[in-house]
Amino acid sequence: MKKKLLATSKCAVMFLFALVLFLGKSNNSIAQTNTQISISGKVKDNKGNPIPGASINVKGTSQVVASDANGNFKISAQNGESLVITFIGYVTQTILINNQTQFNITLAEDSGKSLNDVVVIGYGTQKRSDVTGSIVSVPKARLSQLPVTNVLQSIEGAVAGVNITTTSSVPGSQPNSLIRGQNSITASAGPYVVVDGVPLTKTGGSLNDINPNDIASVEVLKDASATAIYGTNGSNGVILVTTKRGTTGKPVIRYNGYVGIDNIAHILTPRSGAEYLQKYADFLKQTNQTQTRPVPNIGELPAYNAGTTTDWVDEATQQGQIQDHNVSISGGSPDVKYFISGDYLDQKGVVKGYQFKRVSLRSNLDVNVTSFLTIGTSLFLTSNNFDGGRANLLLATAMSPYGQEYNSNGSYTIYPMNPEQLYTNPLLGLKTTQINRTTNINGNGYAEVKFPGVLTGLKFRLNTGYTYFPERSGSYVGRLANDNNGTARSYNASTNSYTIENILTYAKDIKKHHFDFTALYSAQERKYNSTTAGAVGFINDELGLDNLGAGATQTSNTNRDRYGLNSQMGRLFYSYDSRYLFTLTARRDGSSVFGANTTKHGIFPSAALGWNIMNENFMKNVKLFSNLKLRLSYGKTGNEAVGVYNTITNEVSARSPFNGVSTIGVIANNLGNVLLQWETTKTANIGLDFGILNNRITGSLEAYQNKTSGLLLNRSLPIITGYSKVLENIGKTTNNGLELTLNTQNFAGKDFRWETMFVFAANKNKIDDLYGDGKDDLGNRWFIGQPINVVYDYKMTGVWQTGEDVSKQDPTAKPGSLKFADLNGDGKITADDRTILGQTAPKWTGGITNTFHYKNINLSVFIQTAQGITRNNPDLTYGDETGRRNTPAEIGYWTPENQSQTRPALSYNNTLGYGYASDASYTRIKDVTLSYVFPQHVLDKLHLGSLTVYASGRNLHTFTNWVGWDPEQTTYGRGSGNSGANQQAFAADWTNNYPITRTFVLGLNVSLR
Repeated sequence: MKKKLLATSKCAVMFLFALVLFLGKSNNSIAQTNTQISISGKVKDNKGNPIPGASINVKGTSQVVASDANGNFKISAQNGESLVITFIGYVTQTILINNQTQFNITLAEDSGKSLNDVVVIGYGTQKRSDVTGSIVSVPKARLSQLPVTNVLQSIEGAVAGVNITTTSSVPGSQPNSLIRGQNSITASAGPYVVVDGVPLTKTGGSLNDINPNDIASVEVLKDASATAIYGTNGSNGVILVTTKRGTTGKPVIRYNGYVGIDNIAHILTPRSGAEYLQKYADFLKQTNQTQTRPVPNIGELPAYNAGTTTDWVDEATQQGQIQDHNVSISGGSPDVKYFISGDYLDQKGVVKGYQFKRVSLRSNLDVNVTSFLTIGTSLFLTSNNFDGGRANLLLATAMSPYGQEYNSNGSYTIYPMNPEQLYTNPLLGLKTTQINRTTNINGNGYAEVKFPGVLTGLKFRLNTGYTYFPERSGSYVGRLANDNNGTARSYNASTNSYTIENILTYAKDIKKHHFDFTALYSAQERKYNSTTAGAVGFINDELGLDNLGAGATQTSNTNRDRYGLNSQMGRLFYSYDSRYLFTLTARRDGSSVFGANTTKHGIFPSAALGWNIMNENFMKNVKLFSNLKLRLSYGKTGNEAVGVYNTITNEVSARSPFNGVSTIGVIANNLGNVLLQWETTKTANIGLDFGILNNRITGSLEAYQNKTSGLLLNRSLPIITGYSKVLENIGKTTNNGLELTLNTQNFAGKDFRWETMFVFAANKNKIDDLYGDGKDDLGNRWFIGQPINVVYDYKMTGVWQTGEDVSKQDPTAKPGSLKFADLNGDGKITADDRTILGQTAPKWTGGITNTFHYKNINLSVFIQTAQGITRNNPDLTYGDETGRRNTPAEIGYWTPENQSQTRPALSYNNTLGYGYASDASYTRIKDVTLSYVFPQHVLDKLHLGSLTVYASGRNLHTFTNWVGWDPEQTTYGRGSGNSGANQQAFAADWTNNYPITRTFVLGLNVSLR
């Protein structure tokens, strides 16, 4: 299939190239009879100030120059041709050349400039005023002025309907992203990411591999009209990233860099020595035990007698540091433009051992080979390094302040609270060898042919992309880390992906009618293979990971899979007089993951209407509005959401004793379903874009509804069949939402300006059906008519106090036990008294950015909020484990004296498994940036093009009722997760609990002339 596709693409390009040569030759023979003349001029604004960097283009040709620092330009053209002069923020002007060689050009400011902005829409661009789908551009200031390691951090809270959550600040980790809530119950809900027109998702890489300094723009596609062109890949929304390209002019060298520090935003401080002793005494008293020593363990007595304590959290943490240095050079001629950049990021985490180093290189090139043929490349290489053993923060919070950190020889004590062996030293991980590295080698290229003559407006573009993504991880745990045998593990994997896209576009204007057609044929393929080797039983720890063959017991495993997707797409855009807009899209995808007994193809259509009300004659005398557009769309998308080979029934190998000999056999693993197909989501969207008071107030208001059917859910099976579940297309959900974006220019004076950006999004999903019988799934906490993810538990009403009568409500309770509501009124607390206490996703989110400018000083303050969140609180549920661990000072406990109504007694065992549902809503001062832009007269003296210095703070303060490290952070209970997950960079594992951090940086942006 791959060879056939390559051959087809090659033939298509050769045919089109020959046709263009034929048509272009006839045109050129006529054009050569005309004489080129030299034209010069100056571009200025309506105040007479020169405009440097304005683009002067000979219409219909590739000839283009930029005005210099004084607004002057020179260009060659012919009589009868036209010059097109453009500059961002000004009205484009077209001037006919009629025997004139000198021009003084004045550009007028464009009060509706945002409407003429060109936005990326997927497989092309479009004027914002013509957009019919729900497409949001991330504010440029968020992309260029925030020192972040991942571009998603810039989007967090700044785009309505895009929920970015930072569940961990592990260096190099990527935030979670969700566009317009959750449609599927168990399938992946993350958006599809496209960089420079070529997919990044499904190649092994992520946005963590894209240097934020290289990004020029980010667009988010949200409704079906906007995402249907990506078919199954667009079911959860699409993020389009466009990197910086070269521009006409002499080379410009830029340096962007910053250095900073990280601190834990909020420390859940363990009890001090005195508080720990009191807790132990209270525990023994509440459990009717006799106290024989002041501390729980003999190993704690030496430190107690010496009056010394250890701050274990302080020992496990450190001052975090971060630095980033980026150098780029861009420029070019009218025919060759280039952008080259290199970046080095180095981050030391706040928990000892955590670190992240990233080196990235990028080269973007665009070449006008002829007047009709343009080729280009987008190449980048990113190397990520997460090496190093790591301290365990959760264990650090559990340690007794009287625990012994070191042995007499200076090595770490294995069991600081000896003979207590439930808790090991939280610093043992620093004595392990840990390797974790990834590399993303990505090469994208394109060739675009523009047809002249009678075929003007017709273009063919060939996009190709190839990604090689190798991964390597390994570990060795030896004697110093409490493994007397020595255990080694090595993992090597690689992902190879390619994308080929053939895109044909045709644009035509007939009087007031505008037509724009796009057709696509594409193919994607991904191949993955891995090798895992392990060994246990080493004589010593000298070689460890470097000699697995020295281990007494050897293990190995290999894995390989392949994924393929073939697609065809057509999109038609029509507008009449820039008033009435219509977009019709259909995409057909064929995926290799679906069953053999059903079609592997799906068709995803959409339609959208737009009405530029402001362009109507009856609005000409309406001074209040400067923009008013109504948008309607409806469409269908699909989510394949099936792992490779999951439709196939398979077994796994297993060892079993037979006649006294260990024999390898097979056992049931996965029951396949050859009838599996797509999850299908039908989306309706209505939007209103507006501008008021000459665009002093602009924004958009949108409402949407997503209805998803054929959910990919596991149906439970009787275990006697040999399988416990099977994946089927069952279940339905509904997802509704409302979004508001508002931009205001509050004050615009000569020296002082104040702008505000406000975003708001409300979302509610619910389960309409699960298994076709109208019944809830209590085991998975899925309820018909309720949100997908809810907290289902007992309703806590307080704590039983001494003297209260428990017989009529909870006969098993004692003073200090949690008090729960008897919802069914049967006089006892049972599982039937559980109820839905809230949802884990926010009911609404918002963000407000205030930006102040005073002369050359700029101040930006961004506040983010997420409300209506309910989560079980793991910082409350772990308790003190029968008095054997330290607990946070912030989390108290009941005594007959304090009569707490929120915390139970130390003797309470929580036999009901109550999760301590808590309000996780929060409002956060997300980032504040103060910058100074040096004025032109200073730059002239320094011979610089630009110079900006800034100071920025992130996660400065959080307002919340949450008791714990942070309401946004995911905390894993002790012993949870994959036992080998510490080999992964950001494993969902208890060894990787990592708090949200507060960051302060100083930065410098400078460009050379």
